[in-house]
Amino acid sequence: MAIVELSQLKDAVAPGRRLLGLDLGSKTIGLAISDSGFAVASPLETLARGKFTKDAEALEALIAEREVGGLVIGLPVNMDGSEGPRCQSTRQFAANLLQRGDIPIAFWDERLSTAAVERLLVDEVDMTRKRRGEVVDKMAAAYILQGALDALANL
Repeated sequence: MAIVELSQLKDAVAPGRRLLGLDLGSKTIGLAISDSGFAVASPLETLARGKFTKDAEALEALIAEREVGGLVIGLPVNMDGSEGPRCQSTRQFAANLLQRGDIPIAFWDERLSTAAVERLLVDEVDMTRKRRGEVVDKMAAAYILQGALDALANL
């Protein structure tokens, strides 16, 4: 497959398969998974970043295990809508994944996703700083994936 527009993702994913959401950080990759009906995103886990090959192998194992048919990767667009070095790094990560396997990938604007999750965990859940650090990346991935699922539902 290739990198596709979000509007093309539903048609590119085999029936019964799910979407995996990724929040790529410099130290971790937050992961979330959708149901097969593309309605609900659930936080999955956080992977510690290492060498690309190690990260890709972990993702490939999850893709096979969880019957994933497509990826939604958070794109860290600047507040003014421009793309900087972090976007370039994210796009390169996706391109490198595509060299290893055939899976459709769509990007979703992740502006303020981590800040929104942090605010929720502090204000609504009253979670300790240590515990927030353990869950924020996978919660941000779920936030990103849910935004994409909601957009897909309205197409």
